[in-house]
Order: sequence, then structure tokens, then C-alpha cells
Amino acid sequence: MKSPLSKAPLAVLIAAMLSACSPEKPVAEAARPVRTVELRYDAAREANRYVGTVQARHEVDQAFRVGGKVVSRKVDVGQTVREGDVLAVLDDSDYRLAVEASQQQLIAALAQARQAESDRQRLNALKGDGSVSASDEERADSAAASTRAAAEAEARKLELARNRLKYTVLRAPRSGAVTAVRFEVGQVVAEGLPGIAIAASGEPEIVVDVPEDHVGAFKNAQFKAALASLPDETFDVTLRELSPQATAQTRTYRARLKPATQRKLPLGATATLRVARTAGGTEVAPVPAAAITQKDGQPAVWVVRRVAGEPVGTVDLASVAVHAYRNDEVLISGLPAGALVVRAGVQKMSPGLRVALPELAAQATPQKQAAR
Repeated sequence: MKSPLSKAPLAVLIAAMLSACSPEKPVAEAARPVRTVELRYDAAREANRYVGTVQARHEVDQAFRVGGKVVSRKVDVGQTVREGDVLAVLDDSDYRLAVEASQQQLIAALAQARQAESDRQRLNALKGDGSVSASDEERADSAAASTRAAAEAEARKLELARNRLKYTVLRAPRSGAVTAVRFEVGQVVAEGLPGIAIAASGEPEIVVDVPEDHVGAFKNAQFKAALASLPDETFDVTLRELSPQATAQTRTYRARLKPATQRKLPLGATATLRVARTAGGTEVAPVPAAAITQKDGQPAVWVVRRVAGEPVGTVDLASVAVHAYRNDEVLISGLPAGALVVRAGVQKMSPGLRVALPELAAQATPQKQAAR
């Protein structure tokens, strides 16, 4: 018969086997790293872009004040001219003949005026002895007055003829750049027909056409512009003029904007106008479009509830109000300012999921080192 002590090693072995088969204590799941964005509220703003051109504030079409055949043209498009420079010349043969004819008519009128004045003076000398009647005196005075008036009229005609001769030479009224030429040498042009356009280069402006539904907010907007040749170089512009009447063809309103600070702009260049304006009184916060998901069919985002003092937390799904969509972001409201919203990977989130905030951890590390 075996001793009870011989059963002890078997009991120890059984206890060891049972302890080996017992379940281990579960290990806590690691926090999932997420990237977040902090909500910052501001007034809702809308942005629009318009394509326009650079034009001069002052651009005038020059025209001959008389008609005739063009015998010389001194300028081409793009050329810079100064005030008083000759732009083009007409054939002046007929106008010189008109001046000569007016001179001869003036000579004849002056001779008649002198003759009438001499007759009047002789009649006045004979009036004393009664040999001149009152009617003869009146006729002499009238003839002298009418011939004087005729001579003065001929003098004005001569002045007009000389002016028309001078108008056969077209001169620049101001300094600037030639932007258009509408006639050639040998062409017969009509009086007053626009022929050469000159733009003053000192005050360039950006001209755009504004749709009718944007006009109301356009006046109070903020503007920035960039040239097509330098798209990354933007500059501030201010609204100088907004047409009160829409154009008949496009039903748009023409706006002219000038640089906020004096700046040279190439005339005729294409420019992009960026317009930002306040859309309403509600304050909104922008979040990436990838942060938006749904809760009961309504827009929602995953909000991180942080553990105090630690770069970790848990996520909960919160409903938000969407105000506008932009290229890659959405304007929302309904959460307190400063809330942390998961901006990517929302499809992997679940209520109460433990998450890590590596961005906040990276910001906290330098502060701890500085404190040491």
C-alpha cells in the first residue's frame, strides 16, 4: 500500500497543468493614431473669380476733324507717342485752295467796306448846305455798316479755312501708347471717324464684367488680382467704377478696378480677379471635405474627447450644420470653437474608439524639454 505522501508530486503536476491552461489577462488595445483639425470660427465668406483685361483709365479715339485722303501715317500699334507728335497727314490741296479763295474774298470785302465808308463821309460833308437828303444819309450809313459786317464775316471764313487746313495734320493730344489704328495710307477717311486710339499708360486698370446676381455684394467685397503671365504674384486692387447699367448683349455690369498702390501693368494683358465677400452673419468653421460623414442621414463629424493633459482620447459622432462646399473643404457650425475633428480615415472610426493625437504629442515634447 502506497503512502499518501506519494500522491503529492501528482497533485503538484495537476496544479501546474491547470494554471497553464487558464486564460491570460487581456492586453489593452493600442490607441489608433489620427489626424485632427481644430475648429476656428469666422464669418462665412464667398470667393469668386473673374477674368478681365488690363486697360488704360484714359483711352481716347483720335479722328480727323476734316475728311480727305491719307497721304502719311507716322505710327503703328504699340508705339509710344508724346503730346503734339504727328500721327497722320491728309492731302491738303483742296484746303489750301479754300484758304486762298477766302483771302481773295476778304480783300474784296475790305475794298467794298472802304468804298462805302468814303461815300458816307462825303455825304456827311455835303449835309451842311442841305444838298443831301435824310434818306441818302441813311442809305450811306447802312451801306457802310453792311460792308463792314461783310468784311468781318469774310475774315471769320478765312480763319475757318485756315483751321481746316491745320486739321489735315492729326496730332497726339496726350502722351501714351497707340492701341489701335483703323486706316491705311491712301484710304479716304470721313470727318470725325475714329482712326487712332491712344491710351495713357500712367493709370492702368483691370476691367471685368460682373453677372447681375453678384452686383449687390461686389461693391463691398475685397479684391486681389494676378496677371496670367505671373499667376503666383497677387496684388490688391480697389473698385473705382461699377457701371449702373447692364450691357445689352451680355446683361453684365462692367467694373473697373485700379491697383491699391501705383503699379505698372502691361496694357491688353489678361488678369484674374479674385473677389472675397461676406456671405452672411453666421460664423462658420472650415474642415476638410474628407472629415464629413453621416449620422441618421444628416452631416456629422467625429469629435475627439481628449484625456486631460495627454495626447490621447476617444471619439464620438456629432451632428453638424453644413453651410457651403468649397473645392476641398466644407463650412460647418454646431460645435464649440476649439473642438478637435478627425480629418481623415473617418470610415475606420467607431463610438468610444481610443485614439492617439501624434500632432499634439509632437507639440508637447518641446515644451516639456524647455521646462526641464
